[in-house]
Amino acid sequence: MKILFQTMQRLPAVAGQFYAGSRNRLLEEIKDCFLDDRGPKTLPELGEYKGLKGVVVPHAGYVYSGAIAAHSYKEIAENDLADVYFILGPNHTGMGSGVSVYPSGKWVTPLGEVEINDKLAKRVAGGIIDIDESAHRYEHSIEVQLPFLQYISKDRRFSIVPICMAMQDYETSKEVGEAIGEVIKESDEKIMVIASSDFSHVGFHYLDYPPAGKRVDIYAKEQDEKAIDAILRLDEQLLITRVQRERISMCGYGCVAAMLVATKKNDAKKAKLLKYGTSYEVSPADSCVGYGAIAVY
Repeated sequence: MKILFQTMQRLPAVAGQFYAGSRNRLLEEIKDCFLDDRGPKTLPELGEYKGLKGVVVPHAGYVYSGAIAAHSYKEIAENDLADVYFILGPNHTGMGSGVSVYPSGKWVTPLGEVEINDKLAKRVAGGIIDIDESAHRYEHSIEVQLPFLQYISKDRRFSIVPICMAMQDYETSKEVGEAIGEVIKESDEKIMVIASSDFSHVGFHYLDYPPAGKRVDIYAKEQDEKAIDAILRLDEQLLITRVQRERISMCGYGCVAAMLVATKKNDAKKAKLLKYGTSYEVSPADSCVGYGAIAVY
């Protein structure tokens, strides 16, 4: 008697909401993100590897943050892509473990299936990192990165290791980054680390109000400059200290900190800001979210 094992499949949770739900519409939407005035204004082309080790990229709906995200994905394409992407995203749903790696199977988007690198997922698991798929089931912060990766990769195959972080304190972020960094160091595959994070969430919808008389986007940018400065210094401890001390409502700061630890363990020396923007540029309102695209080399 044959025993058939069904491959674990993670279906899209936010297709048709954060991004277009059909293949053709999604391809056009991503193309528009690259060509947008807030985007790179050109489509990504594959280039030679120049040492890119990680990126920061936003995770809001494409209409708001897709053009900013396109800057990070153009940078990845220009560095000849990677074989494996560790994607770190914050846990917005509250489900699952404090730090959760998705163990195996495939994630589905309207552009097709993306394979989980189960070998590297198992190697990074342990300590603070639990094997747990439930934290990923409805979480959008990692999912929204996949169509961009599929778009820039075209027919070139790649795999991912998704890690969802509810706990984002310094000790947790350092342990996660050290574990990823060690896996990268020991692997023969070309690996990049994607830290999925939006920056400040300001205004009525987020109960984080600017000083009287100051517009929400101006305040968001002022707050975000403090966090971005720490990232450009490659200083994960300073980043987390500033986020906590200055009350910067950045949702994936621990993911960024872990990315910095992992990439520095693999000789990262510098970072550059590719683009900053806010949702106010798209939809002026009494609330605003900041978005940044940053590359680490």
